[in-house]
Amino acid sequence: MTVHTPPGSMTSAVESFRLPNGLEIVVSPDHRAPVVTHMVWYRNGSAEDPAGKSGIAHFLEHLMFKGTAKWPAGEFSKIVAGYGGQENAFTSFDYTAYFQRVPKEHLRAMMDYEADRMTGLAFDESVVAPERDVVLEERRMRVDADPAAQLGEEFASALYVHHPYGTPIIGWEHEIEGLTRDDAFAYYQRFYTPENAILVVAGDVNPQEVLRLAQETYGTIPARGEAPRRQRPAEPPPRAARRVSLSDPRVQQPSLRRAWLTPTYLAGERSHAFALELAAEILGGGTTSRLYRRLCVEQELAAGAGAYFMGSMVDRSAFQISASPRPGVGMDALEQGLDAALAQFLADGPSELELNRARTRLVAETIFARDSQFSLARIFGSSLAVGETVEDVLLWPQRIEAVSRDEVVEAARLYLRPDRSVTGLLLPAA
Repeated sequence: MTVHTPPGSMTSAVESFRLPNGLEIVVSPDHRAPVVTHMVWYRNGSAEDPAGKSGIAHFLEHLMFKGTAKWPAGEFSKIVAGYGGQENAFTSFDYTAYFQRVPKEHLRAMMDYEADRMTGLAFDESVVAPERDVVLEERRMRVDADPAAQLGEEFASALYVHHPYGTPIIGWEHEIEGLTRDDAFAYYQRFYTPENAILVVAGDVNPQEVLRLAQETYGTIPARGEAPRRQRPAEPPPRAARRVSLSDPRVQQPSLRRAWLTPTYLAGERSHAFALELAAEILGGGTTSRLYRRLCVEQELAAGAGAYFMGSMVDRSAFQISASPRPGVGMDALEQGLDAALAQFLADGPSELELNRARTRLVAETIFARDSQFSLARIFGSSLAVGETVEDVLLWPQRIEAVSRDEVVEAARLYLRPDRSVTGLLLPAA
């Protein structure tokens, strides 16, 4: 057992355990309401999809709701609904997670179910084709019906020319069509093991009671041996600027996006990741940000502008900026304005006022997110699933506050260079 005392406004200590079979457990007490959020995270996502089987992690997520011998398809969902609770699941590049939020007295039932589902998934061939059709329809609705999503896929493929982050999480349509029951079970047997899982419980609970229940449920699952290792090709360093564009008659609002390959908290030059978080907030974090003030307010070129950085990923991530033109403003003028604003930022760096505001906003957003039981559980689960620790989560605000102006300038100049960029244009059809 490890007790992690959180700094600042997080008053309840976070406790972590590891069962003999390898299952990692994190408990975050929150006694404000008699409810509990129960989440099981597996350290595999779409980036672990075998070659030619893109979408299998997401497809298996769907099939995990098709029942076990103990809980036939749909039965447990009815039980959760009868408790007045909610349940769902999601797949990302680096993890897959399943969760329920229920009154605290039903925590044992949630553990019983997920422990059974970890080893007892059972469905026959009759459910595979219909569920595959559901996934294909999901892809049609999310991608084929949305030109921005189509550009997003091409944009990611241009940014990641070798790494699986360039493949959509839902998979390519022609490969989804070929996924089989055998593919799903082979993937399930490889990754759905206690050694590869993290249990996160947040809510009105006692950590020792959670440990006891976990030992009685998850603890009965035999260890399989060593946890699966992530085996991914490394993305080569970018050497040339790349551009992709998509024109479609359905586009009503043109847009421009640009991204650069960057390190994360776990990959590459990790010390620069916190500085890039601040650079993204300064450049594009809301209506007081550098890009918004310059492009939208002062020059009246853009209807909106922003920036985004995701540092909590297993491999190299992306720093992205985006903007949409005002009516009557051409894309060339918008791009020139964006280039000039970014060049000025790289030349002069942020002011101390901008840096202090960005620090305050990021830390405040983190504290507010932790005020939500579900968000708190998701923060811990997603962080541990990519390889971070509980201490990394708790110390994140202090590490943001420790970043200097010079470190922000250094990181921005090192990575946000034109020769490393990928630019995407979404345009109406001529």
